[in-house]
Amino acid sequence: MATLTLQVEGMSCNHCVNAVETALKEIGASGKVDLAARKVEVTYDETSLNADKIKEAIEEQGYDVIGTL
Repeated sequence: MATLTLQVEGMSCNHCVNAVETALKEIGASGKVDLAARKVEVTYDETSLNADKIKEAIEEQGYDVIGTL
């Protein structure tokens, strides 16, 4: 398992947390959102997912992935 921490803009409430965590779960990853720090820590299987797919899943929910931390 690999871990990736992303800086994400546009998240402001529990709905945002749920949207991001659900989107990650749907692609087979596990995410923990920290609203105050504007970051998402993602745990995933690097044999089936990569950073681009993870970023795409978050951006499809309407949030901007600024970079990795």
